Amino acid sequence: MAILLGVDTGGTYTDAVIWDEAAGRVLGKAKALTTHRDLAAGIGAAMDAALRAAQVPPSAVSLVSLSTTLATNALVEGHGDPAALVLIGFSSGDLARAGLGEALGREPSLLVAGGHRSDGGEAAPLDEAALRAGLREAAPHVSAVAIASVFAVRNPAHENRAREIAREETGLPVTASHELSAKLGGPRRALTTLLNARLVGMIDRLIRAAEGLLAARGIAAPLMVVKGDGALMGAAIARARPIETILSGPAASLVGAAKLTGLSRALVSDIGGTTTDIAAIVGGRPRIDPEGAKVGPWRTMVEAAAMRTHGLGGDSEVSLDDAGFAARLRLGPRRAVPVSLFAKTRPEAREALARQLARPRHEAGDGVFLAPGARAAGRDALPAEEAALLAAVGEGAAIDALKGGPKARAALERLVAEGFLRRVAFTPSDAAHVLGLHAGWDGAAAEMAAALFSRRKGNDGRPVAANGAALSRMVVDALTRRSAELALEAALAEDGMEAEGLAASPLGAAALNGREGFARPRLTLTIPLIGLGASAPVYYPEVARLAGAEAAIPDHADVANAVGAVAGRVEARAEALILSPDGDMFDLMTPEGPRRFATLDAARAAAEAMARAAALEAALAAGAEAPEVALRWEEKRATVEAREMLAEARAVALASGRPRF
Repeated sequence: MAILLGVDTGGTYTDAVIWDEAAGRVLGKAKALTTHRDLAAGIGAAMDAALRAAQVPPSAVSLVSLSTTLATNALVEGHGDPAALVLIGFSSGDLARAGLGEALGREPSLLVAGGHRSDGGEAAPLDEAALRAGLREAAPHVSAVAIASVFAVRNPAHENRAREIAREETGLPVTASHELSAKLGGPRRALTTLLNARLVGMIDRLIRAAEGLLAARGIAAPLMVVKGDGALMGAAIARARPIETILSGPAASLVGAAKLTGLSRALVSDIGGTTTDIAAIVGGRPRIDPEGAKVGPWRTMVEAAAMRTHGLGGDSEVSLDDAGFAARLRLGPRRAVPVSLFAKTRPEAREALARQLARPRHEAGDGVFLAPGARAAGRDALPAEEAALLAAVGEGAAIDALKGGPKARAALERLVAEGFLRRVAFTPSDAAHVLGLHAGWDGAAAEMAAALFSRRKGNDGRPVAANGAALSRMVVDALTRRSAELALEAALAEDGMEAEGLAASPLGAAALNGREGFARPRLTLTIPLIGLGASAPVYYPEVARLAGAEAAIPDHADVANAVGAVAGRVEARAEALILSPDGDMFDLMTPEGPRRFATLDAARAAAEAMARAAALEAALAAGAEAPEVALRWEEKRATVEAREMLAEARAVALASGRPRF
């Protein structure tokens, strides 16, 4: 009997499951709060509790697999360690493409001469002197380096040389774009590389924490990490390519949803603390997004589940939409620590809330606190005024207790945006505590925060709600309604209709409201809606009713992500590209540069061998046991002067197998 340990580290909770591989069932499970400043504490607490619940000794564990939403949350919230971006052969105008400039923010970028042509030939020599000088200047301010060169997927020579130089000059982790994607599209490949570099430190800390815990408990089993497509990879690969863990937690949830429900075709909606992740399973597996994973504002080149990620969760900050005349609630996309959770460990928070309630009217900052963030890198380089504010917050402070005017408030917002601080505010989780739908945190603090928020007024001068209980019901109803809208929009998108906003349109609103007149509009799902997450039993029966769907909320829906972490397979993909510049000769693109063949058959044979070998090597390195390799060909043809000729042929190899126990 193989005993597997699945762990999912989310924004709020860390889940652990002990899974019986032969019987296909959960032997024990547990949750613990994610401890962002010391991930080992939360992982260890969940792991130990799950082992106790299953009555399984640590030495019996044959495999450990880890999924996480930390990378996804970091990108959605704009956090991550600072990185320098080296662009070889690009122009300054390229920074405006694919969101590169916006993604860089205040972080350094180096434009260096070099790069290649589409046929793999050198476009210009690499300017090594300029590269070295720029790296020396940037190194003290960053934690990693990202390198992207024009047409590096056709010839990676300049990226490989730049990586050597970056390691010599900085000693920092370095990511090269050709290692992450074989696709063209330089600016988007550069963006993917930058985001990968930002995540290296975070994922390394997570894996180190897990490895230390396993060693301390005598667990000698291999450690795997879930990728964004639901497949598994070894921990060493995850350290080098952490960008592949974006959507890791949601992808693990999809695998777990299929495993726990036995459904092969369904829409899955996983509500967590920070996000709601919606995707379809077809044939029992996540559908892969051919355009690459999109997380928050970023469209990457990472192969991942076709997931629609929204900043809507139990920890979404509740605020007021100031656009209209009457007060309207807005949920997210910013995440906040729930007041009830903060007050559970900081009892003085109740005193601050009581002081604010004693005032006759609402004031800016009521019910809002600041707490330490998870980011450590860059603290020493903060301006003096920001460092002083960070010290004033300490382990947590009410906003109205911090002195300073508009300049100080702007600095605090920057510290929150950059991950040094976290906001504590009223959330749907607090509303659920007020209504008795959730328990476990400080319900009294939630009630005080709700009462404070209900005093807030819209542009019409009226309070948003009569009292805290009424406000809480509005928040829960708003989350339920928005969840149904997002599920319907996702289903329409799966059918090829990009329908963002349709469910909230007048026609969609009439359908969701059950309006009847001369016409009876309806929007309904034709497949089951699987609700996952700890709060799914609270919200998703009503969400499914609104969406006209059969609700499927499985046993262990609260830990489906951890189940999926151990139920997946190891997969590795490799490609080999053949180009034909004149229709008579055939160039195979290799890591050493183009290799020319006189016949297509010879080029295809070499490409197939190259792709198979690379996929097999990658799968074995990722931890697969006896992987099998499947290969397919993709071809593009063109007609030139009435002559049809091959433009390109691509051999795509997929190696797949269960992980080694």
